[in-house]
Amino acid sequence: MNTSNEPIRDARKLGLPKMLVLGLQHMFAMFGATILVPILVNNYFQQACGEPLTKGLTVSVTLFCAGFGTLFFHVCAKMKVPAFLGSSFAFLGGFSTVANLNTGVYEGMAANEKVAYACGGIVIAGLLYLVLALIIRLVGVKRVMRYLPPVVTGPVIICIGLSLASSAIGNASTNWFLAFIALAVIIVFNIWGKGMFRIIPILMGVVISYVVAVIMNACGITNPDGSAILDFSSVASAGIIGLPPFQICKFDLTAVLVMAPIAIATMMEHIGDMSAISATVGENYLADPGLHRTLMGDGLATAMAGLIGGPANTTYGENTGVLELSKVYDPRVIRIAAGFAIIISFIPKVSAIISTMPASIIGGVSFMLYGMISAIGVRNVVENKVDLTKSRNLIIAGVIFVCGLGFGSGLTFHIGGASVTLTALAIAAIAGIVLNIILPGNDYEFGENPQGDRSRGVSIKPEKQLR
Repeated sequence: MNTSNEPIRDARKLGLPKMLVLGLQHMFAMFGATILVPILVNNYFQQACGEPLTKGLTVSVTLFCAGFGTLFFHVCAKMKVPAFLGSSFAFLGGFSTVANLNTGVYEGMAANEKVAYACGGIVIAGLLYLVLALIIRLVGVKRVMRYLPPVVTGPVIICIGLSLASSAIGNASTNWFLAFIALAVIIVFNIWGKGMFRIIPILMGVVISYVVAVIMNACGITNPDGSAILDFSSVASAGIIGLPPFQICKFDLTAVLVMAPIAIATMMEHIGDMSAISATVGENYLADPGLHRTLMGDGLATAMAGLIGGPANTTYGENTGVLELSKVYDPRVIRIAAGFAIIISFIPKVSAIISTMPASIIGGVSFMLYGMISAIGVRNVVENKVDLTKSRNLIIAGVIFVCGLGFGSGLTFHIGGASVTLTALAIAAIAGIVLNIILPGNDYEFGENPQGDRSRGVSIKPEKQLR
């Protein structure tokens, strides 16, 4: 959009039409990844419960939460930070676990009710941001980050991706051809894409593979099991305008212990994204408005989303890439994108079309996505120069991997007659933090390696963003 190399910090001088176009560009950058989360979650619950979600975590609710959460974040950050909040992939493992809970109160529970309990866990996860924000405000970010070094967060992020690998295979196997098309398109655009197309590889993978699915369906081709590739019956019955199907969350200790510990990874993602945005824009947002304010905004936006049945929010690296591409750093443009997301959330027809996405395409996208999450965890360890020749670091990483991948069914215990389950990821995160505290030799200092600090996160980030 900006043809000169000079950054634009006040987009009003471009005029309203250009600002609207820039806002649309930011919306498309986040769109593919953001809507993929409810599609994946719906797939988890449909497989586990035999029924799709009709309330709560749907495409329209997700878009509303992304838009409203972004606006709320901007208020908390004094309108200074050009960040967009979209759906977090880090919580997918938690949703998958809750979907497959079949003991205690969850025995025979319907999909919509299960997702309500999962969203209750997201509310608590969002409130944990406020705890970290308060601690950072009181003692400073460097002192706090000594307890959350890359030797802990990196392996935890790796476990998030690997724990979902079987889900990607299961979905892709329904039609390997479509899965391969989706995967191949994402790879091509992520490696060889130019300009805006490099920023939205997920969206391009979904759109192109979906077009192929439409053509195959029109030609009478079916999935290998004989089922139809696409079913448009829900689109015809969907209205043009309507309220998103919000659902008030519910709270249960087991679901809270499944979802809340994942906040450790997403808080690290937030810190990495704030570092990346600061480096891209040339402003120190960790100091002004302050990391405690941006964490508070992200956390409250996540808690709000969970309260009405939406997914956890997180600052999006994809939109940071758009900042680098356009050189327009005005947060007003991001707020326009948020407004577009809210408007689309009130158009059920759009959500119905998106919901017809074949499971095989979801599997193909997940192939890249889940693997990328784990790869980002590896990059987090490498770029922060974690020395695995040191016994303490090797012990911490090893215990996290065994806990995160070994406790397949989690760890169940009883408190006052109530059954409580700690998931594998929660056990891994707790074990890593405790070991890091008690084992001597912690030499990590936040801020000494800015490149490494910016590598934290669980989203696909364009390579240019980290330079």
